[in-house]
Amino acid sequence: MGIGPDGVISAVGGLAEVRASFASGLAVREIDLEGGFVSPGLVNAHVHLGLALPGAAGDLIRSGEDSDLLLVMADSARRTLHAGVTTTRLVGESRGLDFSLRRAIRAGLVDGPNIITAGQALCCTGGHGWDSDAVEGDGADDFRRLTRLQIRGGADLIKVCISGGIAGEHEEIHTPQLFDDEMAAVIAVAHDWGRKVTAHVGPSATLLRAIELGLDCVEHGYELTREVTDLMAERGVWYVPTITVSRCDEFFDAMGAPHWMKERALSAGPRHWESLQHAIASGVRIAMGTDMPPAAAYDGTTATVREMEFMEEAGMTAREVLVSATSAAAELIGDQRLGRVSVGARGDLIAMREDPTQSVSALRTLDWVMQGGRVVRAASEASS
Repeated sequence: MGIGPDGVISAVGGLAEVRASFASGLAVREIDLEGGFVSPGLVNAHVHLGLALPGAAGDLIRSGEDSDLLLVMADSARRTLHAGVTTTRLVGESRGLDFSLRRAIRAGLVDGPNIITAGQALCCTGGHGWDSDAVEGDGADDFRRLTRLQIRGGADLIKVCISGGIAGEHEEIHTPQLFDDEMAAVIAVAHDWGRKVTAHVGPSATLLRAIELGLDCVEHGYELTREVTDLMAERGVWYVPTITVSRCDEFFDAMGAPHWMKERALSAGPRHWESLQHAIASGVRIAMGTDMPPAAAYDGTTATVREMEFMEEAGMTAREVLVSATSAAAELIGDQRLGRVSVGARGDLIAMREDPTQSVSALRTLDWVMQGGRVVRAASEASS
């Protein structure tokens, strides 16, 4: 294929055809991937670049300084890109620093993926995420204002927490956290401004109310029934399962998670897995997302690749999983220039030594990353 100076794919085809597509006299660089398999760059649709983990990075975040947190986010962004994730959909960051990082990446000052962001997540007082990446509100008027504030800051979508989750000490996964008028207020304002709304949600009963109010997407969905996934498919509601977060005991041990958090996460695993299988059987539109840091080491690979392997194990074909992490995720985001190899698409590409359409485990051999026509990781370099 050919990629122009603007980083956009200008030709797809054989070598002679691609060479002919470039203007005479234009300096052209040819890259031989030596038989590697090329795919669009991956899109991870559930990311928190400012996630506080144990160690030096976590200590910086807990310092409370914006500059420290921004440096941690920039490092996570670089690692994410080198792991083959060329676009991220951020679903909750602190202090508006995601907007700063996005500007720096777009200006070419920092290496990182293309960022689509929700800004801060919205929650009720004491609700899920109140002590990390969410902003608290109560009542419909409050939630209207909070939604507008995220849009004013530059949010591409809105994230709202409507039930409890794994990481909240004083809640349960099934705890409902917003009233219908509060959910309706968020959805109405976001849709008026052309933004989709995604919800952190566990139980089907809470999700059912949100779907009826016009929700666009579900994050996690720990306890979905077949009735609800059938309705999701009927209404065109997307699903980002983040299946790794309820089966990553190795990761919880490495980050020193409290016992109650690990126990809650792992105990949610069987129902979470069943929820994903319901969604697959119902034909729900699925986008890949990890919740774990995309480049985090997990089971001998990255969290992103392990998430995709789990999705294949749950019943999706390798090709369906690849679509969920490329063109389908691009559709969820609303940018058809992403996640595909075609003329007019962004030159975001990855290469690996094995064929990922046969098994997504082939992504374990990923060793080359291009973003916007620029090689950011060569085959001879290790991801770090």
